[in-house]
Amino acid sequence: MTSPASSEQRAPTVHPNSTFMRRHPAHLLAMGFGSGLPRIMPGTFGTLFGWLSFVVLTWRFPDIFTPWAWAFFISIGFIVGIWACNVTGRNLGVSDHGSMVWDEIIAIWLVMLFVMPASLGMQFAAFLIFRLFDMIKPPPIRQIERRFKDGFGVMIDDLIAAFLTLLVIAIWMRL
Repeated sequence: MTSPASSEQRAPTVHPNSTFMRRHPAHLLAMGFGSGLPRIMPGTFGTLFGWLSFVVLTWRFPDIFTPWAWAFFISIGFIVGIWACNVTGRNLGVSDHGSMVWDEIIAIWLVMLFVMPASLGMQFAAFLIFRLFDMIKPPPIRQIERRFKDGFGVMIDDLIAAFLTLLVIAIWMRL
């Protein structure tokens, strides 16, 4: 008898669809509740979803989504994201498939935690800087991405991109 996870393993999927995403809670989370399903720029869509969800949740529920609560949610989201991306990558047959955007969501939440409350222009600048780091993967991001695989590797490189984004914003603000 096989376990549910092993019964879902299959040949690599070119691009997953909503049926695959709904098949397992890990897929739903790793694919950013569908924000990673677009075939073009899924990471950008995942980051936009993360930015929007951060702003809406903070605005709508300010007593719940305090900075300390966000720090907690980001920490738990990182840990759960390792599991979700590991399961989803294994089931897709690709350890870091582009449709897995939970890493972008957690990373942009971290960036917004330190950027907010800021003007829409500053938030957009933070978004663009993060996307630039995430796409170009300058050192040390590329080296870390090559060294660590599976769920942890998926999550950690975007966390480093978030830290580099915050460093650039801090330097920019000092100038």
